[in-house]
Amino acid sequence: MEVQESSVSVVGGRGALSTPLKVEETRTGDASHTGGQGEEAIKDIVCGSAAGVVGKYIEYPFDTVKVRLQSQPDGVPLRYTGPLDCFKKSLQRDGFVGIYRGISAPLVGAAVETSTLFFSYRLACDALKASGVYPELKRHPERELPYTGMLYCGMVAGAITSLFLTPIELVKCKMQVPLETPGGVVTQPRILSVIASIYRHQGVLGYWHGQFGTFIRETGGGAAWFGGYEGMKMLFKKYNKSAKDDEDLPVWQRMASGSVAGAAYNFMFYPADTIKSRMQTEDVKKLTGGKSTFSAVGKALWKQHGLKGMYRGCGITVGRAIPSSAFIFTVYEELKKRWPDQRAG
Repeated sequence: MEVQESSVSVVGGRGALSTPLKVEETRTGDASHTGGQGEEAIKDIVCGSAAGVVGKYIEYPFDTVKVRLQSQPDGVPLRYTGPLDCFKKSLQRDGFVGIYRGISAPLVGAAVETSTLFFSYRLACDALKASGVYPELKRHPERELPYTGMLYCGMVAGAITSLFLTPIELVKCKMQVPLETPGGVVTQPRILSVIASIYRHQGVLGYWHGQFGTFIRETGGGAAWFGGYEGMKMLFKKYNKSAKDDEDLPVWQRMASGSVAGAAYNFMFYPADTIKSRMQTEDVKKLTGGKSTFSAVGKALWKQHGLKGMYRGCGITVGRAIPSSAFIFTVYEELKKRWPDQRAG
């Protein structure tokens, strides 16, 4: 290959000396870095989307039960006494297909959420390494961040993801809760009618109704999710001397790490999700289009049901998150491992 040279004027104490500098290697390195970053972004989006879809099919029936438990009317006695009672009554009323009603929007949401989480997390890690906060990592970016750095990157990834997730979760929550008319007739909302109803009552900003709750849940949850996963992998590598890299860990250990991540994410910030679900389903049940603030809904729930009401449906949520997150992380990493290397040729 012919080396391209470029003359650059280097000014010395006695005048200008024309010194040819070889810039081909630098240009090639920059192009290779840019190409590598682009390929990594595509990997994150494709593999993350596929992993999110797999996880959503696993968890959706549990999620439907959770939303119905969280959004029960204020009256006593409650319509459902617990997760099993809710699941049984939902099956009797809607059948098995009804449990999966409204999954189209969550499938899109799962693909967007998971791909954005992994993509944003990698970008945040790269930015933190390049920032100089950890000087040794600026010189050796191939090394792993300290655990605290991973937690910060998880928070950033969650905060970014919340902006994309709120509209999708809003539609999903409204689809999962049956609509009751004053005459007592129960009808099932359709996705297009739900989208149109939100715009008609609240405008474009209405799609971000409950954003603050999603932001709290995703920011703290992102730290818990990635922190739980990375922390468990560190623990496994500490006691598994033969595992030098993450890829050296057995699949069951990576799945166990994903399970812990899912449980930590859902349990630690569950009250924020309860308030958000209540805010996002109230319009469907009352057909008022009225707005309620995050703090007002939170205070009302606390006054009516206390801490127990804040964690209503938490058991089933953590239960479905354990297998779901285990598969999400495993599918994502296995797909990335098998991604064809374009630079191999």
